[in-house]
Amino acid sequence: MGFKSALLKPVAHLVAGQIDRWSANATAAQDRIFAELIREARHTVFGKDHGFGEIKTYRDFTERVPIRDYEALKPYIEQIKAGKSDVLWKGRPKYFAKTSGTTSGVKYIPISQESMPNHMNTARNALFLNYARTGNGSWADGRVIFLSGSPVLEEVGGIPTGRLSGIVNHEIPFWLKSNQLPSYETNCIEDWEEKLERIIDETAGRDLRLISGIPPWVQMYFERLLERTGKQSVKEVFPNFSVFVYGGVNYQPYRAKLEELIGGSVTSLETYPASEGFIAFQDVPGERGLLLNANSGLFFEFVPADEIFQENPRRLRLQEVEVGVNYALIINNNAGLWGYNIGDTVEFISTNPYRLIVSGRVKHFISAFGEHVIGKEVEAAMLKVSEAMGVKVVEFTVAPQVNPPEGGTPYHEWWVEFDEEPQDMQIFARLLDEEMCRENIYYEDLISGKILQGLKIRSLQRDAFREYMKSLGKLGGQNKVPRLSNDRKIADQLEAFVRRP
Repeated sequence: MGFKSALLKPVAHLVAGQIDRWSANATAAQDRIFAELIREARHTVFGKDHGFGEIKTYRDFTERVPIRDYEALKPYIEQIKAGKSDVLWKGRPKYFAKTSGTTSGVKYIPISQESMPNHMNTARNALFLNYARTGNGSWADGRVIFLSGSPVLEEVGGIPTGRLSGIVNHEIPFWLKSNQLPSYETNCIEDWEEKLERIIDETAGRDLRLISGIPPWVQMYFERLLERTGKQSVKEVFPNFSVFVYGGVNYQPYRAKLEELIGGSVTSLETYPASEGFIAFQDVPGERGLLLNANSGLFFEFVPADEIFQENPRRLRLQEVEVGVNYALIINNNAGLWGYNIGDTVEFISTNPYRLIVSGRVKHFISAFGEHVIGKEVEAAMLKVSEAMGVKVVEFTVAPQVNPPEGGTPYHEWWVEFDEEPQDMQIFARLLDEEMCRENIYYEDLISGKILQGLKIRSLQRDAFREYMKSLGKLGGQNKVPRLSNDRKIADQLEAFVRRP
């Protein structure tokens, strides 16, 4: 055991004990945070506009504060950008996290001095908890890689502004900073492919122990690393590599390929960070589900996903949620987000403690025929069938084909990039369709009622999704391909990458 890992070991166990205590009383923590948020924001512009001084109960809050998206929040953001203080939260934001919106263009999500610990301390605590649970803290004695966006920040209304992953680069604690790769200069490179080559220059031959990033971009890094070094596995390049931290997408569809590249399995730690807040993290290594971050400046609300577009949907507190229900996640936080729909859907798999999975995006679904298929369902079906048939899938997305060009009944079209194609594509498609029927009863009804015919697979060329993302200027970083959509915008662009006989 090295000096740093030995020094951090008692801290890791202390953090683990703290997490165990508050997670056993998560609803009490949420009630306390709710009261604190209302009290601290009552003199802000938003607080005065919405009568925070009269709010005594959660129901008072829901009567005064509607669920809102970014467009509804934007007038307050514009006041902040114009230089005004005490608008959504006391003072002015420490940063704006810049994100891309599908309808709003660029979105500027405030991060305050008070909310910054939610992002940084939660990431630290997730690592320490993992250390306490697994006994593996050796990552602290070697190098760590964060595959992130550029840390170069611009000024918007006098506020430093950039991607969340870039902002985090400025907040990494001193005890970890000396371990971090790549260099600040390399992290500043915007072009992902150029940046990737520079990262390999700086990391090959170093004592890498931990890597953090979105699975498809980590996979790209590993593939290029092996090409450059001529090695057969990542473990040959980095013998002490032992922890993979990821978030943003489900790891399972990528696990087989990544472990093949690594040359075996390593400890994986799933996290659920967002610009709006660090929402959840894996608390039991190797087990499904993420512990809701109920004690860190965030007050959560949950709306049954099938009601989110209604005028007055039901809004539930943590103590009211049920296992197995798909909820739209609503955020209130100590940076000034109020009743904010972040666009994600979650499903609880446990309420003691409160563990969840990310089931998809509010706007990423297929319901062209009333089936309301969500991301969790297509991922589960693909994983089960690909594992059963020994097939490795690089990436995929699904879209409805309402008016088949060949005529006949509509169907769901799966655009899939395989590492190696199945020996019998027809059997693969049939098993996938059968699994989808088990995942979604509405889909099964449409298939059995012959409203839909069985799904069809379009096999794509190697690197199809990378080239597609590159064409959008979204290669690398925190960008990811939607698993499914209710229109054919993505499908039509993928047509150019179809594998021809």
